[in-house]
Amino acid sequence: MKDLNFIFPYFVSGELLLLGVLFIRKLRLSYYWYIPIVALAGYFFIDNSTINNEVKKVISNIVVICFAGYALLMEIKSNKINDRFMLADSFIFLYYALSVFLFFLLRQLSDLGEAEAKVIWNINNLLCSFLYLSIIYTFLKLKK
Repeated sequence: MKDLNFIFPYFVSGELLLLGVLFIRKLRLSYYWYIPIVALAGYFFIDNSTINNEVKKVISNIVVICFAGYALLMEIKSNKINDRFMLADSFIFLYYALSVFLFFLLRQLSDLGEAEAKVIWNINNLLCSFLYLSIIYTFLKLKK
């Protein structure tokens, strides 16, 4: 079987760039926010040995969690709650927070059995499915 680890930097940097730009535009933040997002995505794209791929993914997830949390706080704080994106933002926050939690959990429980690890990752996959369904629902609701 071929080693496909070379794809991982594309995935992590692309995901960070896509979600970072999406939240910057959604929240109407200053254009200066693009600079650290693009720089961080570019750094993650470079495959160096100082930071391994899992740590890059965790850092990327933490940035997305911060953007999603800020978006949720702004929605809650606003007088007129526009719930068009509330469901999608909530599941983005939940999924990425759980992914970071699972990363640290699996690092701490190195003697975890294969069955327990499968249960944990199946829960992660289930939440990922809910995330994708909420995004599809949000876009279908916007279409109407």
